Amino acid sequence: MPQNLIVGVWGLVAQVYEDVDSGERVPIFGDAPRGRQIATKDGRWLALATGGNRVVPQTEAEHVTAMRSMIAYTGRYRVEGDKVVTKVEAAWNESWVGGEQVRFLRFETDDLLHIVSAPMPHPNLPGRKVRVVVTWKREE
Repeated sequence: MPQNLIVGVWGLVAQVYEDVDSGERVPIFGDAPRGRQIATKDGRWLALATGGNRVVPQTEAEHVTAMRSMIAYTGRYRVEGDKVVTKVEAAWNESWVGGEQVRFLRFETDDLLHIVSAPMPHPNLPGRKVRVVVTWKREE
């Protein structure tokens, strides 16, 4: 897949856990998440996704909740076949920094892109495996 296919600014449409066995999909950040993904021609990547109903944190507990309702990372990316691989330079999750995030690309149309993680243990349901499926719509 040519790298230029993902170049541009993309708006977040949906972010779901997809159960590997059943195919069941559950929204991660609700039905109206917000976010942008930006991929530049020179190989820079930025992804930011948040829940759609976040409130301005006033307490320590609300700050923790706010951090759990977002994902963000940036770095240099490359396309390898049907995968995008990002060498993470900064992230909301410090354990990602210095490593690589690998996602699979699937275009539904030229302007609708699904980015899918490899199967992984569900973070909240022991014994279940999920993929994270993020759907983006091209903005430019």
